[in-house]
Amino acid sequence: MAYLNKVLLIGNLTRDPEVRYTPSGTAVADLGLAVSRRYRTEGGEDREEVCFVNLVVWGKQAEAAGKYLKKGRPIFAEGRLQYDTWEKNGEKRSTLKVNCERIQFLGTSGKESGGGAGPAEPRAAPSEPAGEPKSAGSNEMENDDVPF
Repeated sequence: MAYLNKVLLIGNLTRDPEVRYTPSGTAVADLGLAVSRRYRTEGGEDREEVCFVNLVVWGKQAEAAGKYLKKGRPIFAEGRLQYDTWEKNGEKRSTLKVNCERIQFLGTSGKESGGGAGPAEPRAAPSEPAGEPKSAGSNEMENDDVPF
């Protein structure tokens, strides 16, 4: 039997990226992503359901995220689910997050670039299986409809 652990998400950042470095010098960024689903109820009422997801990005992608991404920016994220558990003050805790293999910057808000297409900025490329990226590079586009 084969198994598959693959996640593809498009959403808006809920906070600015938090970049830190491992003892070996590898950059790691923590990001929060809001992913929406719009639907209509049986009664005809339009609804929106929002799911908040924690992401982890590695290497040059993490550095680019810290440099170019801000709260509210839309991104595409591709990765795998990772379940972490730990104990704090005698209580068992856990979290489910996405360990990103690739992120792509999807746009900027009009406030950042003053209108029109934004400047070219790095876009993360696919990474090695260990989670570290190979390269970065991108085109930025305007998005005035960021809800944050």
